[in-house]
Amino acid sequence: MVGKDRRGALGTAKRWALRGIAAGFLAGASAAGAATVSASACRPDWPRWEAFKHSFLSADGRVIDVGSADDRTVSEGQAYALMFALVANDRATFDTVLRWTENNLAQGDLTSHLPAWLWGRDKDGAWHVLDQNAASDADLWIAYALMQAGALWHERSYTARASVLARHIVEQETATLPGLGLTLLPGPQGFHPNPDAWRVNPSYMPLQVLQGLAEALPDDARWKRLAESASAVLLGTAPRGYAPDWARYATGRGFLPDPDTQAVGSYDAIRVYLWAGMLDPAQPGAKPLLARLTPFADYIAEHGAPYESIDTTNGETKRSGNAGFSAAAVPFLSALGRSAAAAAQVERVQSLEAQNPPGYYSSVLTLFGLGWLDGRYRFKADGTLELRWRAACSGEER
Repeated sequence: MVGKDRRGALGTAKRWALRGIAAGFLAGASAAGAATVSASACRPDWPRWEAFKHSFLSADGRVIDVGSADDRTVSEGQAYALMFALVANDRATFDTVLRWTENNLAQGDLTSHLPAWLWGRDKDGAWHVLDQNAASDADLWIAYALMQAGALWHERSYTARASVLARHIVEQETATLPGLGLTLLPGPQGFHPNPDAWRVNPSYMPLQVLQGLAEALPDDARWKRLAESASAVLLGTAPRGYAPDWARYATGRGFLPDPDTQAVGSYDAIRVYLWAGMLDPAQPGAKPLLARLTPFADYIAEHGAPYESIDTTNGETKRSGNAGFSAAAVPFLSALGRSAAAAAQVERVQSLEAQNPPGYYSSVLTLFGLGWLDGRYRFKADGTLELRWRAACSGEER
């Protein structure tokens, strides 16, 4: 949602080793990355996830944007933590995060209420929901994580909650847009400013998540339609190859710059490249999206780092992005076969983190980007999740 707080060394001897790791991985080596599976094989060691929990996760399961004025928790943070816990085969943390999310953001029941997007401390010092509106990106990731966890951990209660939450998303966070069809909106309220216009956020539409929910819910054809319209949104909002944070869709006029944020692409839009880079090449929509967004990779090649902010109408940029931006670019560069550029961004992540500890959002982007590089998880062409620990745990009781 608008207003979220977005804050944010390798030595010479390690650099060549890192380049070799990245090159081998991008050539198809399934064991790329520095992390290793423990001797027990069923609980992979993931230092970055443990560090994230130590820095940003409370004992009762709340992801805290440390340093924000209201010590806020946003629903996307809870959603991402569920995803990372699943990737780490960390069921105890998964359940703790899920319990806090349901009790504090969904009035105790995810099957009855979409989770509120913002929780924190108000001006009087009281802790509670600060904005009851939901954020569809968080809701998608929560439903997806629950659905995949239900299958991977053989837990029917997760699957049941995912199915009902998915239905609420379709019923409350979508609209039929002329020329686009059924389309995901950023939330239930506030994104249809007049009868002929809607606000959209491309970063809220990860194609693999939409495809995965469509695969898991074959009796609800609306999910396939949402995946198709999402592809149109991602392509239509980036005519010059740069994704905006927000855009406006108008009947008869198509996609236009958002009046509130203009045509800026920054802390929201960086996720568009991250999600695109992690797509299976065989997934519908993957190839045209990578082709459309290639100017982002070209910019990195020319400047050595992603931009922090860009005017998507003319390509004018401001500043270099933080470590999380570089980590988010790694899967995208990898998908284009630019292994040396991907390795250079990994180096940049390590160098920047050695200078300044990353904030909540930068850490999230890095967990996604470098976790993918390590081979900890993959999204299949049908949107289902493939996890490295799954193969290691085969034959073990879970």
